Amino acid sequence: MKRTFTASVWQEGNWFVAQCLEIDIASQGQTETETLANLEEALSLHFEPPVATIIPQIKTLQVEIDAP
Repeated sequence: MKRTFTASVWQEGNWFVAQCLEIDIASQGQTETETLANLEEALSLHFEPPVATIIPQIKTLQVEIDAP
């Protein structure tokens, strides 16, 4: 299935950065073309179903929070 996304692309120093506007995923590259290809790969990986190599374990933890 193909889905269309919108990307914002800008340059920071020598790097190009692309950020998907619909999903909080970004990527970078040395050219705009490379950056968009990297973002496309990141989006594909984001939507890949997870494949657990071991059975997940549910853990609880306590965190000290100094809040008023």
